[in-house]
Amino acid sequence: MKNIIVAPIVTEKGLGAAAVNQYVFRVAISAGKIEIKKAIEAIYKVKVAEVNTLKVRGKERRIGRSVGKTSSYKKAYVTLKEGSVIEELKV
Repeated sequence: MKNIIVAPIVTEKGLGAAAVNQYVFRVAISAGKIEIKKAIEAIYKVKVAEVNTLKVRGKERRIGRSVGKTSSYKKAYVTLKEGSVIEELKV
């Protein structure tokens, strides 16, 4: 289950979503919505209402003459049921 959830995404937009009981996580590309839901419920001991996922494509970056690319990843917006809160991610 730890392999499914890579890390929470703590950004200004992500913290604003926490006000409406929604949290953002970086997840494994192969993970499905049901697997993500089970992993969040097991790790954080909360009840998940809904999971929305999206794939973020890598972007090209230049440093001088060399051109590189950032890695692609999958992001999950997890909405918790009423009364559930993830204390570790609350600001």
